[in-house]
Amino acid sequence: MTIDKTFDPAAIEARWYPHWETQGRFRPERPEAEPYTIVIPPPNVTGSLHIGHALDNSLQDILIRHARLQGKDALWVVGTDHAGIATQMVVERQLNAAGSKRTDFTRDQFVEKVWAWKEESGGTITRQLRRLGASCDWANERFTMDEGFSRAVIKVFVDLHAKGLLYRDKRLVNWDPGLKTAISDLEVETKEIRGNFWHFAYPLAEGRGTITVATTRPETMLADMAVAVHPDDERYAALVGKHVRLPITGRLIPIVADDHADPALGSGAVKITPGHDFNDFEVGKRAGFKAGEMLNMLDAGARVVQTADGLIPDEYLGLTTAEARALVVARLKADGVLIPHIDKDGEAHDAEPRTIQTPYGDRSGVVIEPWLTDQWYVDAKTLAGPAIDAVRNGDIRVVPETWKKTWFQWLENIQPWCVSRQLWWGHQIPAWYGPKKAPDGASINDIGWTTEEHAFVAYDEPDLHRQLVAYYGDEKSFIFLDNEEDYLERDSAVASNQYLQGQHENQIAIYRESDVLDTWFSSALWPFATLGWPDDPAMVARHYPNDVLVSGFDILFFWDARMAMQGLEFMGERPWKTLYLHGLVRAPDGSKMSKSKGNTVDPLGLIDKYGADALRFTLAAMESQGRDIKLDEKRVEGYRNFATKLWNAARFAQSNGIAASITIEPPVATLPVNRWIVAETVRTVQALDLALADLRFDESANTIYQFAWATFCDWYLELIKPLFAEDADDAAAAETRSVAGWVLDQILVMLHPFMPFITEELWHALGEREYDLIVAKWPMADARAIDPAAQGEIDWLVRLIGAVRAARNELNVPPGAKLPLFVRDASAETLARLDRQAAPLARLARIEGISTGPAPAGGALQLVLDEATYVLPLEGVVDLAAERSRLAKTIAVTTKELAATTKKLDNPSFVERAKPEVVEENRERLVSFAAEIERLEAAPARLG
Repeated sequence: MTIDKTFDPAAIEARWYPHWETQGRFRPERPEAEPYTIVIPPPNVTGSLHIGHALDNSLQDILIRHARLQGKDALWVVGTDHAGIATQMVVERQLNAAGSKRTDFTRDQFVEKVWAWKEESGGTITRQLRRLGASCDWANERFTMDEGFSRAVIKVFVDLHAKGLLYRDKRLVNWDPGLKTAISDLEVETKEIRGNFWHFAYPLAEGRGTITVATTRPETMLADMAVAVHPDDERYAALVGKHVRLPITGRLIPIVADDHADPALGSGAVKITPGHDFNDFEVGKRAGFKAGEMLNMLDAGARVVQTADGLIPDEYLGLTTAEARALVVARLKADGVLIPHIDKDGEAHDAEPRTIQTPYGDRSGVVIEPWLTDQWYVDAKTLAGPAIDAVRNGDIRVVPETWKKTWFQWLENIQPWCVSRQLWWGHQIPAWYGPKKAPDGASINDIGWTTEEHAFVAYDEPDLHRQLVAYYGDEKSFIFLDNEEDYLERDSAVASNQYLQGQHENQIAIYRESDVLDTWFSSALWPFATLGWPDDPAMVARHYPNDVLVSGFDILFFWDARMAMQGLEFMGERPWKTLYLHGLVRAPDGSKMSKSKGNTVDPLGLIDKYGADALRFTLAAMESQGRDIKLDEKRVEGYRNFATKLWNAARFAQSNGIAASITIEPPVATLPVNRWIVAETVRTVQALDLALADLRFDESANTIYQFAWATFCDWYLELIKPLFAEDADDAAAAETRSVAGWVLDQILVMLHPFMPFITEELWHALGEREYDLIVAKWPMADARAIDPAAQGEIDWLVRLIGAVRAARNELNVPPGAKLPLFVRDASAETLARLDRQAAPLARLARIEGISTGPAPAGGALQLVLDEATYVLPLEGVVDLAAERSRLAKTIAVTTKELAATTKKLDNPSFVERAKPEVVEENRERLVSFAAEIERLEAAPARLG
């Protein structure tokens, strides 16, 4: 077909993606080929494509398309995460808008509504990934709540529990009072908030005196359990083991020695509230308090509640933390316990103003509370050992290697992993509870059951029934209740307390755990559960371990490390051979993108404006192994221009009879320019193969960019134009058309992983094809095709033309002026080259005749290239005196700029106080000024 004059990315993208997908091009049948597997970091089913997704998936698509072109069985596993909190919030908002709420429905009814939403609206991001050109295996798309994946989740949970690696425990968690669930660290957003620092004098219980403590949360003193001092702090050595009387409540709490107390901070004594502070929790454990004994003064909504008889005075019950804080401070001030803060002017205030790092829920927007509660935990410490070893011994290759240190630091200090969430949407934990037998195992008719609960963790109902019978005996029957509330409800007709009292000695009440699993738990199984584990061992054996995981460094702990832990535990093998961690996409000034700053970038908007190919190429060209990307729209525009350049080059080729190549091997070439371009093509393939193997995306993109734009378009096509003239040699023209068609084919194949749409379009436009480009064959880097003699000659020609052009431009030689060229000290080889290449020199360097005789007297432009000196007379063409003056002034101005920038960077105050991106910008300017001065100073030297 005739290539259109105008390059229209939108039309091309709309045409080719549906074709690839419907024709099964993303996963061609290659059962005997070498497998190559990537799993997509599953985006939230509620999500939409952001620029981070665009980067992450562009890099993956480059790798998978490259592997597919290499003939491998390339599998890019795709799917979405059920996103427990986010999805439940979306559906709850819909219900609220309709005048109802979640609790108006049963759990099953609500879950049905979530599934309905998922089917109708949950595919936004997968449609957007198609816009990006992601060539995933959509025919086998997975979802972390689909039936097969759910079986894998249940099996892992039950197996970990059976091994003692998963258990229920009472610990502090990040508690979101708005959502009323535990959340992960990733869902906590820390903000700087203006707050206060109060000092209180707790009275000693034995004798006179007080000990001063300081806190930013005075309300929690109602649940204080100790005061800690450093064991080496001589001021308090005699007080360790004694008690203080807690103001307001009068409870006695001990003074304990612990390294957590910093003698240099405040008074050196700190109040310890284990139920409401993570550091205090650890101090409390070291002091001998069991988790079940630790005091918790808040309910799930962060209101003050009575959790032990007489612990909290009645006037505080039901208050928010802010209300309780105000009341506590007022009471302590009235009782003379508050120590005022004296400011620099000598004035007294209740508290010292402080900026406090305060945790907020990223979705609820409320302050997160450390909250003591029963949750399910994974023994992450045990699972982390093999993951540490896998990276340390090189079994898992981490790129860039600098992230290894972070991997080790985090895993070596890992805490138990809380995997339960108080939601309705998600994998419901496969645990059931019933009354625990009395210690001596006596039957229900004798002394009854204990009031404690026994947990049963089971794969399914038959497994649960077997466990119940084994524990309670086969003469018992079981009543299954919906939740713990029914189990504890004394007035219910099926209340368990009736069974505890022996009223129904042959019936046992059992209820299901209502919590669901953290979504990070299920996504940790992604590398093998998506392959059909445990139901499809053949598929798993072929594609596990995966070849590479492409991930943002920000989820190194939450996802990457946990995949390593679970994969090594259940598969006995690393989940992937290579872990590639890319940086963040930032604003042009280097600042982090955020909606509040208004500097976010919509990738779909960029695709609409410049095309998916341009955006993909930009992200690849700027991805430099772990460094953050400062995304400037001008770069996207520049690579759109690159696509247009390639489009126009193909149009030129087509108009000159250059068509699709009929051979994979390079055609026979006799002309130096053709032997040169074949050699350059092979060298480019070699360089590209090495860069992709090393996961150097920026180097890969730059390699093909330079070859396609500079070598092929700017030089080769210009050098061969005379060969298509009417009076040109037919044999030379035929050879050149054959070579040019072959080289253009190789460019399209090499560029395809980066720019799939335009390359596929041009592939078919240049001639009839037996197959689509997406499943073509990757070029072979055959060194036998390299001709050093031809390469040397054309390289020399390119350097000479480039030098002449640059010198003419620097000295303001009129573009249309043709200058004679005089050569001296040239070798026989150079003279022969000048003779053979006279025509392209004349046309491309604007040369009018070449002479080895002496140049005429007067001003001239002089160049030295290798052993020869080239002289181009300038008398009558350029005002040499004016040019010397202009160059001198420009050098002076640039030198002044260089000095000013140098002075600024030499100032320690500027470097320390300025934003990092500003400092970096000035360093770049310094390098630019120095290079410009060097170039300008060389120009006068060329004037003879």
